[in-house]
Amino acid sequence: MTTSHYIAGRWVDGQGSDCISVNDPALGQPFAELMAASAEQVDQAVAAARAALPAWKCTSASERAAYLRGFAEQLGQRREALVTLQMRNNGKPRHEAEVDLDDAIATFGYYAELAEQLPGQNRDVPLAAPGFTARTRLEPVGVVGLIVPWNFPLVTSAWKLAPALAAGCTVVLKPSEVTPLCELAYGQIADTLGLPAGVLNIVNGKAETGAALSNHNGLDKLSFTGSNNVGSQVMRSAAAQCRPVTLELGGKSAILVFDDCDVDSAVQWIVAGICWNAGQMCSATSRLLVQDGIADALLPRLQAALENLRVGSPLSEEADMGPVTSQAQWLKVAGYFATAREEGLQCLVGGKVLDRGGWFVSPTLYADVPEGSRLWNEEIFGPVLCARRFASEQQAIAEANDSRFGLVATVCTTDLARAERVADALEVGHVWINSVQAVFVETSWGGTKGSGIGRELGPWGLSGYQSVKHVTRCLG
Repeated sequence: MTTSHYIAGRWVDGQGSDCISVNDPALGQPFAELMAASAEQVDQAVAAARAALPAWKCTSASERAAYLRGFAEQLGQRREALVTLQMRNNGKPRHEAEVDLDDAIATFGYYAELAEQLPGQNRDVPLAAPGFTARTRLEPVGVVGLIVPWNFPLVTSAWKLAPALAAGCTVVLKPSEVTPLCELAYGQIADTLGLPAGVLNIVNGKAETGAALSNHNGLDKLSFTGSNNVGSQVMRSAAAQCRPVTLELGGKSAILVFDDCDVDSAVQWIVAGICWNAGQMCSATSRLLVQDGIADALLPRLQAALENLRVGSPLSEEADMGPVTSQAQWLKVAGYFATAREEGLQCLVGGKVLDRGGWFVSPTLYADVPEGSRLWNEEIFGPVLCARRFASEQQAIAEANDSRFGLVATVCTTDLARAERVADALEVGHVWINSVQAVFVETSWGGTKGSGIGRELGPWGLSGYQSVKHVTRCLG
């Protein structure tokens, strides 16, 4: 793409002052440049979405569903190009990039089905009082701004874009400046499908563009996924506008391994929870709580598994884990390695950046990390795992819940009654039992405490883009 913005159904060059450098993290070198959108172009995108809203929200459910299925089909037709772009711009190994694309395709297909059910959700409401009737009407919330992060492009945008379009909203999408290219495929698909102009608008840029969008008084809602620091700024702008928000923010999630668990299975679940996407996941289970009875058997096997993980370039090597996505993230992880040395943490494996020309870091395991450690409490966003031992179920639950975050957790035990009991006690939005982090579009996604507000995916994701209207009629 030589033009970086899709506004009112047209591709336009950026008129902002920032030049966005798009990098290959395996090489640590740029391979594309885009000019950012100006504040005026953000205005134009919001105005286009506002102009398109009256007609779009009145389209039939079947028509909106057909467009959503078209997005799913077109993503599939662009499969190799998008997988390769994910590998090149994100540093994802091929198997991870393929999962991402499949996730995006499934999301559009799912919300196409929900869109077709919308007419049935307008229903009569029984009243105790005689002489009146009432009905519920679900309407699109209006024009929404969508700000998405760099760790899962295509995916996070699909989680927001598909339900918003299904509900009848029009949108302005702002991708991350780190990974701006994949989301442009949605503009290409909109062109191919003949999506009405202004229903989908895409503006690229850095923090200034995001601020221009989140502060814009032409939005009816904003949905943001990213860091807590930026999320708090988004929330302040929403408060100034008295505008609803959905925020999917950070995490410092726990994986609890009880002493009856199969060691080899536990190692598999632990490694996947911290090394998928090089640990750049808000859901990374970066706190390992392991019961005393299994710790001496598990930790050496976990150390060996991390040592044997193949770290390399997704485009030139057979890699289990690629680089972190940006130089800034590489430096951040390196800073935590330095903090670990200052704190005197026991490093079983890793604890260093790798000198390979790109932004590679080693899969890392620290043992017996004290609860006051920065590494135990702060979100690192890299393949850095901190382990502590526990004696009882009650202690494990208490330590898992002792966090300002509450996104996810994993429970590993063959005692299924205990697994369900512990899952119910954990203060998080999603719990896996004896599993890798399998995320299904039918389930909800979101957290408690500092991990955000609202839910995405499932019917909850659709309801986040709907407003409820009641119509009451006097029969007299």
